[in-house]
Amino acid sequence: MARSESLRMTPFEWGLLMILSVLWGGAFFLIEVALRDLPPFTIMILRVGGASLFLWSIVLILRKEFPRGWGLWVVLTIMAVFNSALPFSLIAWGQIQITSGLASILIAMTPLFAVITAHFFTDDEGFTPLKGAGVVSGVFGVAVLIGPEFLRDLGANVFAQLAVLGGAVSYSIAAVFGRRFGRKDMSPISIAAGQVTMAVVLLLPFVLIFDRPWTLALPSLAGMGAVAGLALGSTGVAYLIYYRVLASAGATNLMLVNFMAPVSALLLGIFILEETLTIEQAIGMAFIGFGLALIDGRLFGRR
Repeated sequence: MARSESLRMTPFEWGLLMILSVLWGGAFFLIEVALRDLPPFTIMILRVGGASLFLWSIVLILRKEFPRGWGLWVVLTIMAVFNSALPFSLIAWGQIQITSGLASILIAMTPLFAVITAHFFTDDEGFTPLKGAGVVSGVFGVAVLIGPEFLRDLGANVFAQLAVLGGAVSYSIAAVFGRRFGRKDMSPISIAAGQVTMAVVLLLPFVLIFDRPWTLALPSLAGMGAVAGLALGSTGVAYLIYYRVLASAGATNLMLVNFMAPVSALLLGIFILEETLTIEQAIGMAFIGFGLALIDGRLFGRR
């Protein structure tokens, strides 16, 4: 089968990706707040457990089809490993030792891994020089936007940084593997609910062995609010958008959300908290925008 250079996104899909960037961009902050009261595995199982209850409620209310068949549940389990249980735990553990700013810079490497993975395992998302240049521009823009001071710790706490990078690799594998759901006649709500449910099953033994939740004190109101935000917004609603965009726009385009998340956080701070836009932030946003345009490709045409 002939390879096409990329799948194009419509303005509606770009809007969905912007919403997803806000939901996922806030997750780093929420994890940092929750870690003050709870250990990583407990935070993650509460995150996917709350999202599971939320999504199954929607499935029942809207009377969507329930995932059936061992084959489908095996696929959902694989997605739960690479898209929830593994990256959530790696990133949460890594953020114990590194800042959320540095973690978000490392996660911005996800589109690079997605471009490489999609090139070898899809027929319509092959690597192009424009994509490569776009990824480099986007990663550089994220680093400038968040601030060079966060890069000073790059090289310290190596295992924590490798854990966060492992989360980025895991996300890219999940995005490419999850494209098969675009060929299934099933609602994204049911797929998302099945994935987070299997993530609960996978995380439960680790919570019981390492965190021993019966020994933990009740979290503060801030901690409970952070967990609720992670469960409902950064996981439940986020995965509804995730599978919708993945089915129509592909893995590489979906992973662009990791460039957009820091921009969303910055814009929220400017328009809601009345923060000031600095020259460095403007330059970072420009590089990210340029990178997105390169990866999308339409502004530059085809030869």
